[in-house]
Amino acid sequence: MTKTVQKNIRYLDLRDLEEYFEAMGEKRFRAKQVYEWLWQKQAMSFADMTNLSKELRQKLGEEFTLPSLHIDTTQYSADGTVKNRFKTWDGHLVEGVLIPTASRHTACISSQVGCSLSCKFCATGYMERKRNLDFDEIYDEVVLINQQSEKTYNKKLSNIVFMGMGEPLLNYKNVLRAIERITSPDGLAMSPKRITVSTAGVSKQIKQLGDDRVKFKLALSLHAANDIKRHEIMPINDSNNIKSLVDALNYFYKQTKNEITFEYILFKNFNDSLNDADELIKIYRQVPADLINIIEYNPIDFAKFEKPDEEKVEAFIDYLGKNRVNARLRRSRGKDIDAACGQLANKD
Repeated sequence: MTKTVQKNIRYLDLRDLEEYFEAMGEKRFRAKQVYEWLWQKQAMSFADMTNLSKELRQKLGEEFTLPSLHIDTTQYSADGTVKNRFKTWDGHLVEGVLIPTASRHTACISSQVGCSLSCKFCATGYMERKRNLDFDEIYDEVVLINQQSEKTYNKKLSNIVFMGMGEPLLNYKNVLRAIERITSPDGLAMSPKRITVSTAGVSKQIKQLGDDRVKFKLALSLHAANDIKRHEIMPINDSNNIKSLVDALNYFYKQTKNEITFEYILFKNFNDSLNDADELIKIYRQVPADLINIIEYNPIDFAKFEKPDEEKVEAFIDYLGKNRVNARLRRSRGKDIDAACGQLANKD
């Protein structure tokens, strides 16, 4: 006789659980108890569900699985940043980072195991994409980093950025379902306004975000302000050129009125001239963007790029400011533990 394949219990919504308990002759309120354990009390096993009888917990364990992420290794930076390597139920490794500052505690989380986009400046881009993370695994990243923030700094997470490993919009359904659970009153109840999804630029999916009337913020990793240069460092530009991205961002804003940010890493003698700044200004003026984050480049083993000197960075930002562009320099955190922007690669 073939054994029935157990289903992940977190794939069931509250109504599914109610129907399950009624079918087995249990009271409906058991469903709410289990649902609270799964999403509010963050149970990592059926044994944790202490207000259920031992028999009922055993029955759930026979019929369902409760796969959960766990922390494999943790590294602490001199600047207070904490990098975690998480292990999935099937042995894959992904990274997530806690970035504490005076005003906010941010979780930088991953959406895929590896990445398929091969951006030339990003360590994750040199990895193979193994699989998408499920929505409950993304949720677990936030839960574990929040617990870490409370334990280490006595503060809850204030913000979440999807800027870790992978392209969130190529794992669209799981990312949106994870955000639904993170923002739901019967989940983590975080405000969607405190969540930013960062994309390398998938025009079709940016428009889909608009159609889905999402409530979170969107960041576009631009990094070069013309198609020739962007193609050189980001192969995705072949199928998603700058014009298509400008059109998609305008559509997204028209549908949602949500905040849009541009991300722009400065590379020495590549995209750091005042001519590059002029091209960036032109794009900024075509989109109702709130901000351009100018990001320090963090060198990685595989790439030829270098960081410009401070004078060049300041001149670039000053020029943007003089042209009425809202730009700020985002200083990198956690460089000493390879936790900074573009450095996540599951290194020991």
